[in-house]
Amino acid sequence: MTKTANDEALIAALWRVIAAHGWPGLTMRHLAAEAGTDTATLRERFPTRLDLLLLHGRVMDQAVLAGTIPGQGGSARDRVFDVLMRRLDAMQPHRAGILRLFEDMRRDPAIALALAPHIGVAMRWMLEAAEIEAKSCQARVLAIGLAGVWLATIRAWVRDESPDMGSTMAALDSALDRAERIARPLGLLRGGAEPAPEAEIS
Repeated sequence: MTKTANDEALIAALWRVIAAHGWPGLTMRHLAAEAGTDTATLRERFPTRLDLLLLHGRVMDQAVLAGTIPGQGGSARDRVFDVLMRRLDAMQPHRAGILRLFEDMRRDPAIALALAPHIGVAMRWMLEAAEIEAKSCQARVLAIGLAGVWLATIRAWVRDESPDMGSTMAALDSALDRAERIARPLGLLRGGAEPAPEAEIS
């Protein structure tokens, strides 16, 4: 197996363990047994359980980036919509474990606080996947705004049990509308926020 395939298998095992035992019941011993590995191997890569959640984030980033077609065209808004829905598609197989983690977060908000700084990093990569070009300071602001859109969408996804994620898509559409209304007067959707000319389909 490739490193990517190994990571995907480990993440699948991680969410199965969390679905069954919750975050408090996640131990490296449980994970090693579920993933078919050993605790020494896990210790080499993951000093803490938080590192496992960060691996999940990187695997989701990679899934979206690997599915991105260069010069995909369309509006910036449509590309962002597509990117975030593809990220949710990658999360969908792990839904039971992720929902269990969210439940545990209500009792232990320290988990959310530890993960919060990494959401912005993930959203910077989502902007890359959507081919949104912006200067460094603009990119930081756009990533913060996109994090807000993402969190609003996740709240809808948690409640959405439909196979087509219809209400999730509606929530994402609404959140992007709000973000667009804020971003346009600030000049964040002009010029650099559109793809570079060479990236457009001729």
